[in-house]
Amino acid sequence: MWPHLEELYLSDNDITELLRPEHVLQTLKVLDLSNNHIVQETVLEISHLPCLEKLNLSSSGLSVIQFRDASAGNKTASFPALKTLLLDDNNISEWCVVNELEKLPSLLHLSCRRNPLLQREKNPETVRQIIIARLSGLEQLDMRQVLSDERRGAELDYCKMFGLAWLKAGGHRDPEKNHPNTEFMSEHPRFLALLQKYGAPEEGELKEQKPFALKNQLLTITFVCPEDSERKPIEKKLPGSMIVQKVKGLLHRLLKLPGMELKLSYTCSKMSGREIEIDNDLKPLEFYSVEDGDRILVRWS
Repeated sequence: MWPHLEELYLSDNDITELLRPEHVLQTLKVLDLSNNHIVQETVLEISHLPCLEKLNLSSSGLSVIQFRDASAGNKTASFPALKTLLLDDNNISEWCVVNELEKLPSLLHLSCRRNPLLQREKNPETVRQIIIARLSGLEQLDMRQVLSDERRGAELDYCKMFGLAWLKAGGHRDPEKNHPNTEFMSEHPRFLALLQKYGAPEEGELKEQKPFALKNQLLTITFVCPEDSERKPIEKKLPGSMIVQKVKGLLHRLLKLPGMELKLSYTCSKMSGREIEIDNDLKPLEFYSVEDGDRILVRWS
């Protein structure tokens, strides 16, 4: 009936099964199937549409998606043009589904709010970072742009977060001995690529998750301004869970530097002579392994 149709909206239509479109809908760019309880095994029947750029499968009962034509780290032939995928309000509860989405060759925008997977972590920002780290091409997640700084922070965090699991699975800092088992690689298919990009995390950065009770302990921190010798060091007790952005806000008030761009780094007694940059405003101090008695260096421009 419509040989040149480009957009088709079919939400709330009690559609349950999809059949492969043969010689029809080949010009389709946008397809909305939200609020239809679809038999998920039939979703791939529409994956051959050559021009499909945006697909809405929100509230469709989806829990699994699998591209069997491509192994981890490779791209699927399915959905060749798909840039935008909406998966809000489904039953996705496993990280392997996100790993499968990395196989999509053109995916740029993803929305997957209100899925059971996201309820696992208490902090929604942590979930966001893990998704960004697992999906290399993502430019927008849940309607928020993924900036290059956020990607870098997310990927570095990911390496630290799963670094101990990598070592236990047979990973090694020496590239020639770095052979993690297939179970780890199927769970974290991007991990080796991230190690190539950033290098293996230092052992001091691979900390076991601390029990919750320790997270609220106060750290005695000395703030030093190395480029302004007239300013005396300031000592403060701060919770390890305090995020860097709030620390900068406190320093703006203490140092009377409103509007200045602050750059923070820290030194600790364990690694004398080494200065570690604190480069992500959304991370807590404990993420950087800042400990009681450490000095934070404050510079501004």
